[in-house]
Amino acid sequence: MSPSSAHRRSLHRRVAAGAAIAVTAAALAPAVASARPDQGRGHGHDKDHGARLLARAILSADFQAPGPPSGAKATSANGRQGPFPGQVIPGFSAAIDNRDGTFWAQPDNGFGAKGNSGDFLLRLYLVKPQWKTAAGGAGEITVLRHITLSDPRHKIDFPIVNESTSDRQLTGDDLDIESVQRGKDGTFWIGDEFGPFVVHVDSRGRVLSRPIGFPLGQSPQNPRLGADQPTTQASGGFEAMARSTNGRHLYPITEKGLVGDADKRRRVIAELDTRTGRYTGRTWTYRVDADLVADAQVTSHGRLLVLERDDLDGAKAVTKKVYEVRLGKNGSTTKSLVVDLLDIADPRGISTGGGWGTGEQFSFGFQSVETLVPLSHGRLLIANDNNYPGNAARYPGTPDDTEMIVIDPGSRTRR
Repeated sequence: MSPSSAHRRSLHRRVAAGAAIAVTAAALAPAVASARPDQGRGHGHDKDHGARLLARAILSADFQAPGPPSGAKATSANGRQGPFPGQVIPGFSAAIDNRDGTFWAQPDNGFGAKGNSGDFLLRLYLVKPQWKTAAGGAGEITVLRHITLSDPRHKIDFPIVNESTSDRQLTGDDLDIESVQRGKDGTFWIGDEFGPFVVHVDSRGRVLSRPIGFPLGQSPQNPRLGADQPTTQASGGFEAMARSTNGRHLYPITEKGLVGDADKRRRVIAELDTRTGRYTGRTWTYRVDADLVADAQVTSHGRLLVLERDDLDGAKAVTKKVYEVRLGKNGSTTKSLVVDLLDIADPRGISTGGGWGTGEQFSFGFQSVETLVPLSHGRLLIANDNNYPGNAARYPGTPDDTEMIVIDPGSRTRR
C-alpha cells in the first residue's frame, strides 16, 4: 500500500467515525486568506493570474449518517453494494454559507432515480470543513447535524412514499432536490427536478405550501402530468436556482433544454416572487457552452454566477466552468468566463497525494460538479455530487469522496 493510499484510507476511517478537529470559525478565515493572491508566483498559471486552490476538505464517500438503511435498490459499483446500514451522503448538489465557518449542504434524491431512492431521506446537513490550506490543517468535513424534509401538514398534493406515517418524511422517490436558498425568515426554498417544482419548507424542513409548478411545463416524472405531454426533460428541471440579494425573487434555471426546442443550447431562467409564491412572467434565455446548468448564485442586481458542466468524468471531462451572467432587459443574457475548474493551480501542494487531478496542476473534473457558493473577497466554494457509489475519478475502482474546495478565480482573460 502506498503512503498516499494509506493516508487516504486512514482519513476515510477517521471521517466515517465522526472524528472532529476543533477549528474555530475565527481561525478559519485567516487560514484560508493566508494563501494570498501574491503568493506562489512563478508556478504555472500564477504567471497569468489564473485560478488557484486556497483550501480543500473531504468527506469520505463511505460516510453514513444516522437513519434507516438506504440503497437497497441502488446500482452496485466500485465494490459497494447496498443496502447500506445508514443514510449515505452521495455528495452535495447545493450549499448555503452560514458565515460562521459552517454550511448547510444538500444532497440530491440519493441514487439517481425515483425507483431506487425510496429509502433515501431528503436532508440538509450542517457541515463544518476543517480546511487544509497552505498553512496546514486537517482537510476533513465534519457533519454536525441534519434536517430531514417532511410533510406532516399534508401540503404536498400527490402521494409520497411515507404517505401513511405521521411525520411523512420525504424520500428521493418523492422529489429530486438539487438547489436550495434560504429566506431572511430562516425558511428554505428548494429547487426540484421531478416537477420541476420549487418547494418551500420551514427551518425544520417541514413543507409550508403546495409545491410550485413550472409554468413552462412538466417533466415525465411529474406526478401531476396525467395525460399531458412533458415539456421539460427528465432530470432536466431546477438543478440551479439563484436568489436575489434582497430575497424577494428566486431565479430557477432549467438544467436541460425544453422538449422540442430547436435551439439545443437554450436554457430558461425564470423569476419567482417569494412573497406571492408565483412566477412573475419574466424569463431570460441563457445559452450553455456545455450540456448542463449545475448551479447559480446572484452576486449583484442583474448579475449571476452560473456553473456549467458536461456529463463526463475524470480525465474525459471537458467543461466544468463558472461564468458571470448579466440579465438583459429584453430577456437576453451575456456571459463571460470566470474560472475553468479543470485548470486550477496548486503551487503550495494543498492537494498533493490525492489521486488523479491533484498536485501542482489541480482539476475538479468530477462528473457532477454541482455546488457553487460565492465567498468574501471574490473567492468561490465548489463541491461535487459523487453519485455514490458510481463515480471514481480520483482513484479508479474506489468511490469518489465528497470534496469542498475554495478557489481564488484569479484575473484570467474573460470572454
